[in-house]
Amino acid sequence: MAQNEHRLIGRQTELARLERVLRAPAHSSFAVLRGEAGTGKSALLQAAVSLADAAGFGVVGASGVEAESQLPFAGLHQLLLPLLPYGGRLPDTSRGILEQVTGLRAEAAPDVAQVAGAMLSLIAAAADDQPLFFAVDDAHWFDSESARVCTFVMRRAGAVGGRGVITVRADVPSVFDAAGLQEIEVGPLDGPDAAALLERTGGHLDPVARERVLHWAQGNPLALIELPKTAGRVPAAPAEQASPLPLTRRLENLYGYRISELTPSAQEALLLAALDGLASVAGPRRPALERRLGDVDEAIGRGLLVVDPLTGQLGFRHPLVRSAVVQLATPNRRRAAHSQLAELYRDDQERRAHHLAEATVDPDEKVAAVLERAAEAATRRGASSVAVVWLERAAQLSERPDQRSRRLAEAAFVAGQSAQLERAHQLSEIADAGAGDTGRIIAECYAALYRDGDVRTTHRKVVATLERLNPVQDKPAVERLINLLLVISLFAADTAVWTVTESCVDRFCDPADPAGSAALLYRDTWGDVVRRGPGGVERLRQEFVRATADRPWDAMRLLVTAYYLDALDEFRSPLTRLVAREGEAGAAGNAMTLLQVVMLDQMGSGRWADAAQTGRHGLELTARHGYALFAHQFRGFLAMVAACRGDLDAADADRRAVEAWARSRGVGHLTQYADAVGLMAALARSDHEAAYRFATTITAPGEFTPHSQQAPRTLLDFVDAALRSGHLDEARRHAQAAVAAGLPALSPRLALVTAAAQAMTAQKQASSLYERALATPGAALFPFETARIRLAYGERLRRDHETRAAREQLEEALRVLTDLGALPWADRARAELAAAGAAFGARGTGWQSLTVQERQIAQLAATGLTNKEIGAKLFLSPRTVSSHLYRIFPKLGITSRAALRDALDTAIPTAPPDER
Repeated sequence: MAQNEHRLIGRQTELARLERVLRAPAHSSFAVLRGEAGTGKSALLQAAVSLADAAGFGVVGASGVEAESQLPFAGLHQLLLPLLPYGGRLPDTSRGILEQVTGLRAEAAPDVAQVAGAMLSLIAAAADDQPLFFAVDDAHWFDSESARVCTFVMRRAGAVGGRGVITVRADVPSVFDAAGLQEIEVGPLDGPDAAALLERTGGHLDPVARERVLHWAQGNPLALIELPKTAGRVPAAPAEQASPLPLTRRLENLYGYRISELTPSAQEALLLAALDGLASVAGPRRPALERRLGDVDEAIGRGLLVVDPLTGQLGFRHPLVRSAVVQLATPNRRRAAHSQLAELYRDDQERRAHHLAEATVDPDEKVAAVLERAAEAATRRGASSVAVVWLERAAQLSERPDQRSRRLAEAAFVAGQSAQLERAHQLSEIADAGAGDTGRIIAECYAALYRDGDVRTTHRKVVATLERLNPVQDKPAVERLINLLLVISLFAADTAVWTVTESCVDRFCDPADPAGSAALLYRDTWGDVVRRGPGGVERLRQEFVRATADRPWDAMRLLVTAYYLDALDEFRSPLTRLVAREGEAGAAGNAMTLLQVVMLDQMGSGRWADAAQTGRHGLELTARHGYALFAHQFRGFLAMVAACRGDLDAADADRRAVEAWARSRGVGHLTQYADAVGLMAALARSDHEAAYRFATTITAPGEFTPHSQQAPRTLLDFVDAALRSGHLDEARRHAQAAVAAGLPALSPRLALVTAAAQAMTAQKQASSLYERALATPGAALFPFETARIRLAYGERLRRDHETRAAREQLEEALRVLTDLGALPWADRARAELAAAGAAFGARGTGWQSLTVQERQIAQLAATGLTNKEIGAKLFLSPRTVSSHLYRIFPKLGITSRAALRDALDTAIPTAPPDER
């Protein structure tokens, strides 16, 4: 059993029914396990044998074999031999009949009825000593005589001490189909169970190969066990054109015999259907393909093709049939079939390219060009991994060395953008020497940057490589190197590094050229955005108009730029489309960057729960691809969400991890972000001196450190920390510097916080300045900042004894901060309201007084989950969950966790429907 345990994933229902067979009434003492080939019937039968053995049954086993299916009583012979010693207890007539069947007595074979009666008597005799359990595997291959005896005996054996289980194939007719025995259907595993089995058998596979195995196996356990052994041999391809996976001998044998017995014309029709992507009847229908098929009746009759009785859809019985058809065909037959299909799909660029690639052996520039165009189309629709395969094949079929080198370099670049860094390196190395080592350097530097955060060595390598290139003759390579240099410089966030980068951009980028124009925009917004960024949004709009769909990495860079200009609300639609398009088969490197942009958008717009979920998904993706740089970036974002929510333990832990990793590598972008998290967390815990220290680490008072994204972005936090820590002059100087630097012209968010900084530091006419800040166009796009400004405004009004106006601002601030889950600031607003004399208490009592997050925690706690389990679901630390519960209990009028369920049962029905 230990050997087969992994095959029993997802079979709890079947195992429970098998266990009941041992205790069932006499008329239900036998069961039939029925299912397709490879569904695990034999493993279940073995499990039943173990159950029977443990229950004290004597086990009698047999197995049907197709080669013996025409030999009379061959199957019964296996069952009789172990029981013959009990024949001495039978009458001479019965014993003689059984000896004739087993060949011990040379007489004419008796009829089936006589054998069945004698067999039943033998079971009764043997069961006097010990009850018997019969286990028959592949009973559909039993000869007709044996099967008829068995059906007779199995319906009656329960009365004389016999029980058992047999297995039959669903696609092979047999006498057992009408035996009247109870049946246990053994279907394919469902999605989660199939994935769990593949995790055990194919844990070494990459994500694309895992998805391919799951697609071809369709939940078939044997396929999930065997296909991982060959899955790595097949390159990526569009789903509808994917080559069947190579089969092991065990899988090939499932259908190979039936395929080989077809006539040549029927085999040819099946091969064309398999290579053309005919799926099972559960897959998408291809009416045109079905109409083209001829000579399929024979395949239908042999159970290789099936017809849906309701829709008439034609399809393979199982994807493994399709694989077997292709594998059994000779290479010449496969190439000839692909040639036919390539001619058929002359108007379908990608299908034609796929079939030409498979049909062509020798170099052919026309076919190579078709493949290159198909790769561009694949990239446009988010299938960059497929584009890599086609570009590599195009290089193999290129007639000239320079074309081969160019296509290999393109394949290497696309592979790098698809998070296939090792593949990118390999492709670069096998490129012809005439292309130089530029492709290899690009691949190496992307790998070093993304996997280890190396901004120092990579910057030097890229600059040195650029120095020896000609801007005109080497334009594609120059463009890629410049974009790589800009990314490295963004993460370095170092003025010395940026000075060299800006010089390279000035030298190599022509503003009149689309690529040069985009690079200049990246330079001005990713680096010293305070001094170079004005007018960036309008330039960004123009670049989006120029962007082409076949270069998703260009759109990705533009969306990163939109974040640094606080303009993501305007470009949310293209962001959503691109994220949806760049899946596992797309540019995975881009997908990880885009997920970061999505998370930042969610954070900025106040969707913090969504942001936390996106961050966790991002961490999973970066772990899968080994992108340590992006992993620490996601951790930094999660730390910021935690700090804003008041989950300070989690915020501090993630901040320290990011800071330690980034500082040792000189990744200034992340060390500055870690300081911004520290600043926010210190404000949340009202440690204003610590907050001010973090703020001045990012930038000095009255200055905005060049090439630091966090210098302008932390303006509101800087002024808040300075004021609350008593550094009034520094706060005013910083607010004035923001105006002098022209921050309001950079983005709506900076316009909002600059106006707020003016109001917060004003000695006179503060109210009018606050009102002007809150009236900033686009202020509603930034709910956390706006709520904090209202909180500061309310505090100022209360100090000025304008109590009614103070309450108005504080109540609105409290509402927004509570909805956001910004607990430290909500508590501050609540305290200010109480100081303003509001009849506020603890936001009322009962269910209505709980925040959205408190309601989630209360409902989860009422189900019996621990603080740790609740925290895992809501991305909070156990200590934060405990703090929430401490607030929840008095609001609900209870003192313990045990009273939660009753309190909620009473309270929730009175809540509005949208809160239930």
